[in-house]
Amino acid sequence: MNPLLIPTSSLAPQFNLPSLSTSPANVAALLLGQERALDALKLHATIADQQLYLADFPGIDRHLFIQALMQTVEKGPKAYLVTAPTADNTISTQWQAEPPETPLECIAEKNTQYRYLSGNIRRAELLGQKVQSAHGTHYQAGALSQCEYLFICAESLWKREGLWDLVMQILAQKTYQICSQLPAIPLNCKVILVGAGMLYSQVRTEDWQFQRHFTLLAELASEIDLNRYSSSQYAAWLQTVAHSVNVTLAQSSLAPLFRHSARLTEHQRRLSLSMLDFASLMAQAKAYCGSSHIDANSIDTALKQAHFRHNSSEEFSRQSFDDHFINLPTSGAMVGQINGLTVIDAIDYSYGEPARITASVHYGDGEVADIERKSELGGNIHAKGMMILSACLYRIFGRDAPLHLNANIVFEQSYQEIDGDSASLAEYCCLMSAIAEQPIVQSLAITGALDQFGNVQAIGGINEKIEGFFDLCERRGLTGEQGVIMPKSNVLQLNLAPKVITAVGQGLFHIYAIEHMDEAVELLMQMPAGVADEDNDFPHDSLYGLVQERLDKLAGNGDEELGLISKLLAKIGLFRR
Repeated sequence: MNPLLIPTSSLAPQFNLPSLSTSPANVAALLLGQERALDALKLHATIADQQLYLADFPGIDRHLFIQALMQTVEKGPKAYLVTAPTADNTISTQWQAEPPETPLECIAEKNTQYRYLSGNIRRAELLGQKVQSAHGTHYQAGALSQCEYLFICAESLWKREGLWDLVMQILAQKTYQICSQLPAIPLNCKVILVGAGMLYSQVRTEDWQFQRHFTLLAELASEIDLNRYSSSQYAAWLQTVAHSVNVTLAQSSLAPLFRHSARLTEHQRRLSLSMLDFASLMAQAKAYCGSSHIDANSIDTALKQAHFRHNSSEEFSRQSFDDHFINLPTSGAMVGQINGLTVIDAIDYSYGEPARITASVHYGDGEVADIERKSELGGNIHAKGMMILSACLYRIFGRDAPLHLNANIVFEQSYQEIDGDSASLAEYCCLMSAIAEQPIVQSLAITGALDQFGNVQAIGGINEKIEGFFDLCERRGLTGEQGVIMPKSNVLQLNLAPKVITAVGQGLFHIYAIEHMDEAVELLMQMPAGVADEDNDFPHDSLYGLVQERLDKLAGNGDEELGLISKLLAKIGLFRR
């Protein structure tokens, strides 16, 4: 058996699934993996003048998470905002723990542990307002006077420049005033901003007041590592999310939920904490099965239908391959042509699409030209990958003398921008084939990034890439020769569809994991790469030996056919080889 082949047991994560708890869902389970937030909240409650910024991510249900977070904080005693005369016969306000002797002295009561403000936040909602009644003018309390903790959406507040500046001013002065008829009110509330981490970085550089007040940052974890947390803890997290959408989970539902979670994180030992994604999936499963008790079939149906609703672009792509509008062979062998793997990303959906890469070489000054870059269709990272490819070529064959070849490499039938360095391994193999004139088997596709020493590095979207090429081969008919070559460092990210794993187990499809580019060229061109001797010469019967011979010919050191001028000189006896 080829040692580079990946066994089926490594093609998807393996979980020790726990038994579901029969105890009621506890919202505290949603704090799984959020130790940073808990530590920051503890400091926030202890240190008076340091406010907290909670950096979350799009998958967080803020209302539910804040509810869980506040369960860890002991609710404080009631506080009463009362009026009191001062020495100069004016009226001031102050907070006290005991109820006032007469109700008229109390203008607000702190009776709420927390609130969350977002959207179109109004000044009156935040501070309160003056209202008229039969008894005269009095204060109608706002969130700052009613709550112990006030959570505010950072994005909503940042859009309202005047309101943002007002909050910063209140934190600096520790008081706020509603109007001239009412005295200033002492701040007796902890403020927590909730927003994206990128906004935190932006505001710190643009607003010195924010940097002064919001010294505590808590970044919420978007995933957990199963080496640190147990699967039973994650099952409790899933049950709590299910409870939030009035769903109960059957024991069989855990397997597809765990697999889907690992797929979201692109790692076999990590699981997603995206509450909104799972709540949406469970609600859809409930709707499809017509019951609030969902099992594995319900989850699989919901996932299958979600894929169906979002894959229209993928279907058009498949049709182009099936109608042969896009030329990409999956059998035979060709010189200077290889099947690379790409990922097409939409807003909330991505899929793999094979790409035909070709290379041509001719006499020149040693330039490896990237046609994508020259046509302004290649991104900066792709250009970097091409430069690393050139460095590999010169490291092996250009140590002692310049190379006398030019090469052109291109993604055929590509009409949109290409970026990333995951094709650099495929481009290198294609270039070797073109120089050595050694054909590449077209039944294999390849992905991987190179470093300057020829090591193959991890890339993104490995599951989509493999499944994209597998689907094309499956539609054309699996022959047992097709497969994908991938970086070994990506094996922990494998979470392939069951049909791919079945085909691999039956020997109809193969997945190879490699660590060095020499392993790739040997698989693709079915001959040894070759090892240089002390004079940096490769064996003649190796791939690199053929490459070296061709480069020597281009440099005029071999039996390359005489040029036109050389032939004329030879005829008149002025040129000898």
